Amino acid sequence: MQVTMTVNGAEATGEIEARLLLVHFLRDHLSLTGTHWGCDTSNCGACAVWLDGEPVKSCTVLAAMAAGHEVRTVEGLERFGELDAVQRGFMECHGLQCGFCTPGMLMTARALLDRNPSPSEQEIREAISGQTCRCTGYATIVRSVQWAAAEEAGTRTSIVDDGAP
Repeated sequence: MQVTMTVNGAEATGEIEARLLLVHFLRDHLSLTGTHWGCDTSNCGACAVWLDGEPVKSCTVLAAMAAGHEVRTVEGLERFGELDAVQRGFMECHGLQCGFCTPGMLMTARALLDRNPSPSEQEIREAISGQTCRCTGYATIVRSVQWAAAEEAGTRTSIVDDGAP
């Protein structure tokens, strides 16, 4: 079957099998490999993308179900050559180690900040609770999101990362 959807602002069309998952359409048909496929059980969250502005695990969505809809991947965070504040926060506060969970974390964090520009630590932890990170212990991820929130609010005076694990 043929599907057409908007991916990162551009129309994307592909000939697919009806059972193809969105994660595989993005990676294998569109070469958007920033979206990671990690657990095969929808538990890890590395495959999170936006479908019509809401984070979804792309391993739970058939590509056919996304036809006619808007999809945004981690590649779509960067705009006009400038990294998103969440991406910069992950760099500044060392919010990644191996980087495997990072695309899903970035997409989930961006969605949180779009809904709530000044989330508490608890709200950040709740938002990313569907994402699994096996490297960082989440402290640097939380600080990265806090950094991005402060950066966007214009209240960041120094890097939030104090170097603690």
